[in-house]
Amino acid sequence: MLPFRCALAFFVCVVATALALGDNWPSWRGPTHDGVSAEKKLPIEWSETKNIAWKLPLPGLGGSTPAVWNDRIFLTYGKEKELFLLCASTEGKILWDRKMSIAKKALIKDPRAGGDQEANEASNSPSTDGKYVYAMVGSGVLACFDFEGNEIWKFDTQQRYGAYKMAQGFHTSPLLDGDRLYLSLLNSNYHWVVALDKMTGKEIWKVDRPTDANANTESAQAYSTPAMWTNGKEKYLVILGADYGTAHDLTDGHEIWRVGDINPKGQKYLIYMRTIPTPVTTPDLILLSTGRNGGMGPGGPVIAVRPDAKGTIPPGSPFEYWRHPTGAPDVPSPLVYDGLVYLLWEDPGKLMCFDAKDGKQVYNEKRVTDAHCRASPVAAEGHIYIVDRHGTTVVVKAGRTFEPVAQNELEDNVSASPAIANGRIYIRGFRNLYAIENREGK
Repeated sequence: MLPFRCALAFFVCVVATALALGDNWPSWRGPTHDGVSAEKKLPIEWSETKNIAWKLPLPGLGGSTPAVWNDRIFLTYGKEKELFLLCASTEGKILWDRKMSIAKKALIKDPRAGGDQEANEASNSPSTDGKYVYAMVGSGVLACFDFEGNEIWKFDTQQRYGAYKMAQGFHTSPLLDGDRLYLSLLNSNYHWVVALDKMTGKEIWKVDRPTDANANTESAQAYSTPAMWTNGKEKYLVILGADYGTAHDLTDGHEIWRVGDINPKGQKYLIYMRTIPTPVTTPDLILLSTGRNGGMGPGGPVIAVRPDAKGTIPPGSPFEYWRHPTGAPDVPSPLVYDGLVYLLWEDPGKLMCFDAKDGKQVYNEKRVTDAHCRASPVAAEGHIYIVDRHGTTVVVKAGRTFEPVAQNELEDNVSASPAIANGRIYIRGFRNLYAIENREGK
């Protein structure tokens, strides 16, 4: 047995090492599922020749955000008509890849040859608990692997639950929380919310999520990933799409509350009002950015819901903090950071800022880039990182004054959101994975 002083010194060393390593990024919205990182001393400026730890050429294309845990990085990609899960080291080496599925739709083409590829079937982002990695691809195949690449289980959600009917393909990612995976399966053929056992892939519960959305239109379809609300004691699941926002009890999936009046009824009904952004939750707030009419016209409502909400919540309900009838972006998910809400309009990139408590506008439509944006903004140490489709990252100082501080160019196309882990920013392009860090003194 170690003497007490030696044991204490060993414990301090282990703790210091753990703190030095920083946070992991276990899913596409990060450790707290909100796009916010606690990392310090991240780079503000970089280029192809500055502050790049390494640049890893990828074997295929994709739009999934990397999941990072200690020394492992996971992402999906497509090559020709096959879809894969890849594991790389944080040293920039590919460790293994595993075939997930045959693509259901079109061949994945190089965007340089004219293919747009924003709706590729490698857009669903993986997640990890530090022991296993869970990955889904646009064909509907969902699988679990250990960190050495051994398959634990795999199944096709379309075989189990029925064929999807989605205008842009299936891109929602499973939400990993505790011992479960949660799926939001909202498409024109059916609307289900599902809880799975993460160790077996077996169904724990499945609930119908009723909607009066027009089943023959894109408004009945959602690409949004589930979110989890918690205050540290209580928690429930939040689902957004098909003209409604809902909360679900984790025991059996029954509805706790439902937000409506998202899509106008009658002749003004928006048939292309797809939902792509993922809800953001804090202990005191649930933010629903409801989507945009197929990328055309003003966006749908942006709604701030009280976590203690119950039942049906119409506009003006005491269970709403505030509601803006329009303004939701088409693709990027919202960011809630230091009491402010940031919404990124994507074509071209414009940033809007609101007070999280009362919804009052702080600033409106500040141009950050001339290119359109598909990645969701992330935040760390007082800065917001916004990546556009052409590989440019604009760094904006967080706060009530719009203040860009850097514009950084990479030679790649990007639709994936950044991942921040262990002192680095990881940006996944269509051709390369970049590890970006402060290189001063290295």
